[in-house]
Amino acid sequence: QVDRYLYALRLSDDVLLDVMARFQAEMVKGLGRDTNPTATVKMLPSFVRSLPDGSEKGDFLAVDLGGSQFRAHQVKVFDDGRQSSQLESKFYPTPKEVTQGNSTELFDYVADCLLDFMETKNLKHKKLPLGFTFSFPCKQTKLEEGVLLAWTKHFKVRGVQDTDVVASLRRALQKHKANVDVLALVNDTVGTMMTCGYDDQRCEVGLIIGTGTNACYMEEMRHIDLVEGDEGRMCINTEWGAFGDDGALDDLRTDFDRELDLGSLNPGKQLFEKMISSLYLGELVRLILLKMTKDGLLFNGKVSTALLTKGKIEMKHVSAMEKYKEGLSNTKEILMELSLFPSEEDCVAVQHVCTIVSFRSANLCAAALAAILTRLRENKKLLRMRTTVGIDGGLYKTHPQYAKRLHRVVRRLVPTCDVRFLLSVSGSGKGAAMVTAVAHRLAAQRSHIDATLAPFLLSLGTLREVRNKMRTELEYGLKRETQANATVKMLPTYVCGTPDGTEKGKFLALDLGGTNFRVLLVKIKSGRRRSVQMYNKIFAIPLEIMQGTGEELFDHIVQCIADFLEYMGIKGARLPLGFTFSFPCRQASIDKGTLLGWTKGFKATDCEGEDVVDMLREAIRRRNEFDLDIVAVVNDTVGTMMTCGYEDPNCEIGLIAGTGSNVCYMEDMKNIETVEGNEGKMCINTEWGAFGDNGCIDNIRTKYDKEVDEGSLNPGKQRYEKMTSGMYLGEIVRQILIDLTKQGLLFRGHISESLRKRGIFETKFLSQIESDRLALLQVRRILQQLGLDSTCEDSIIVKEVCGVVSQRAARLCGAGLAAIVEKKRENRGVERLQITVGVDGTLYKLHPHFSRVLRETVKELAPQCDVTFMLSEDGSGKGAALITAVAKRLHNVGQK
Repeated sequence: QVDRYLYALRLSDDVLLDVMARFQAEMVKGLGRDTNPTATVKMLPSFVRSLPDGSEKGDFLAVDLGGSQFRAHQVKVFDDGRQSSQLESKFYPTPKEVTQGNSTELFDYVADCLLDFMETKNLKHKKLPLGFTFSFPCKQTKLEEGVLLAWTKHFKVRGVQDTDVVASLRRALQKHKANVDVLALVNDTVGTMMTCGYDDQRCEVGLIIGTGTNACYMEEMRHIDLVEGDEGRMCINTEWGAFGDDGALDDLRTDFDRELDLGSLNPGKQLFEKMISSLYLGELVRLILLKMTKDGLLFNGKVSTALLTKGKIEMKHVSAMEKYKEGLSNTKEILMELSLFPSEEDCVAVQHVCTIVSFRSANLCAAALAAILTRLRENKKLLRMRTTVGIDGGLYKTHPQYAKRLHRVVRRLVPTCDVRFLLSVSGSGKGAAMVTAVAHRLAAQRSHIDATLAPFLLSLGTLREVRNKMRTELEYGLKRETQANATVKMLPTYVCGTPDGTEKGKFLALDLGGTNFRVLLVKIKSGRRRSVQMYNKIFAIPLEIMQGTGEELFDHIVQCIADFLEYMGIKGARLPLGFTFSFPCRQASIDKGTLLGWTKGFKATDCEGEDVVDMLREAIRRRNEFDLDIVAVVNDTVGTMMTCGYEDPNCEIGLIAGTGSNVCYMEDMKNIETVEGNEGKMCINTEWGAFGDNGCIDNIRTKYDKEVDEGSLNPGKQRYEKMTSGMYLGEIVRQILIDLTKQGLLFRGHISESLRKRGIFETKFLSQIESDRLALLQVRRILQQLGLDSTCEDSIIVKEVCGVVSQRAARLCGAGLAAIVEKKRENRGVERLQITVGVDGTLYKLHPHFSRVLRETVKELAPQCDVTFMLSEDGSGKGAALITAVAKRLHNVGQK
């Protein structure tokens, strides 16, 4: 008969899994901007973005308002490597006239108590940061700002709801002349998580099961629609007590639950809390016992005054009656005190009722907690997760069976999570101090990081200066008297025309410019169905060849050509050849190129100052297997322009933004003083990578640029390229990361062996890390591959460093390009210029933001130019073949 009354309170695992699914759906609803207004589980952002990392230190104050007592704390946090702290507290009663009075009285009382505490601790002369634990649902827009949504736990202070409680506290402290800086507003649940998080860095869930109940956890920012930004994590205060206020739990609520709710201070609200928190469980037991007595099942049907008096049975009675080791003696004693005269059967039945009521509480709490743990595991994309739940509250601490039951049910519902439950010994007050300590640390870190990265954030004025200096250097390179000393060499290419569609025939092309070497056979058809067909093979160039002798390098190139001709079955054919050679050359004609200096990691000896076409011809002669007609030597930038020019006749600029950085463009012959003749145009290979080698951009070079330059193969040379090209960006990032680690702002101040290795941080990692679709979890995985064990906060900083370095590269590149498009506009003498830039290079193609930032910068710095960017699909090899075809066409026209 007793079980009949309690049947609805027993919940099977299937029911609990269903509750878990319902709670997960409510969490998603609460996190969404559009669905949050109607969600019962409000998922309030706490603006706590980081857990303690052990480097916090200093003296902090905390005040704790939310229970039957008000508490003031002083917390000393020691940076002694052992993560130790010291807590001193004083407790003050919260009288009914304060908890049921008005706003001024409440905050004056808080300020008075705090001043009294500071007096007793001799702290009045110090200005200390303070954390305010306010254990009621608040809507926060900052860490130090929170608007009270509703009172709970018997508090009913007038004039506080819908106001910022931190502003009210600050006013009261000012009035009392308290020398305190309120840095953080914290819910007690968040405080519990932070207290436990200081001792165990796996702790990312906080749980309160006491007078009230609530949970918080660290959520991914990308899922929190209510807050701007998607980097990192933020603690979400679920305010789960209101779960079911929309009727979602009506099928599980009993008549006793409904009766209890109707008699409460807030009918229809906090329904989940009323089913599981200690404030209500004693009353639930009373209602069940009253009904059973009236039905003649208990106490011979005699209804005592105690059973009729609301609140007469408290949680402490329920806990005491469930001490099974003491048999029925406790139960009998408590019932006698309540003027009930039980038989032994009555004692057994009452004990059974207490057990079922508290067991249901633990079951429901476990189901909601299991939903949070499952979400955490899914966020991390883990099959199995180890985590810690920080826990506080009288029900959990004092009830003899509660903790054991909760642990058991949670582990049953989420077998994929290895959960440690860590009791918060120092309570939420220490947690508020820890939130304040973390906020203090993050603010100090932020200012150091901002100072480190500030030199990379170039203003529009600075970029205009760069554009103007580039323009000056372009002019120097074109003039006969200044060309010898110019850093931007403005090399004539003797490419005097772009494709007109009549080119045709078979051509060979070679493409040398990086660690790979390509040989291509290009078939060009003209006429209405004009087309370009290409066949190519890629060959690696080993480091020992790149940095060996010139003879070895060119013998290797000819070996690759021989392999390709054999592969294509055309070894006997004497085909015209275009040679894309992506290094600065001075040309005296289209088929002569003298190497000025190696770049991009090449160091082959006996090449600088030599004609590379002659070196290639000699290597072919040495092999003595085939002969080729070398028509043109071409820079990759020129090849890119020609490839795009074949598709778009408006393309008169070529840009490479990859391992190296360079630009070419069609210049009016009359402006090129280093070449005879004033008619027509010629493509100029700017070799702008050397811009700044004369010190003209030293004002924007950072100490990291100087370190990268000094450690390179060509110190003092190609300075602009070292700030804008893929070969160096990763190394700049590495230098910054080392500096931030030395400052203790990254990787807990530990420089790993891998971070010490030059070149370990490749530019491809920048592209991966900066991808918008990449969660921080994946950023951490990339860093782990590099041997860098990072926290979530470390990953955010690394992503930010990558962002400023690549953005500066794109903006500098844009400033240089703006100088060229403006020069083209002036050359044409037009008000508005329409022009196409042919682009190639991995940085432009693969980096998620480089191309956009480059385009935006050109638009800002050359507003009278409408620039179209066209990606070179087939690279500079096709361009070399087209240049060869154009040169052949122009040669034939000349002969005619």
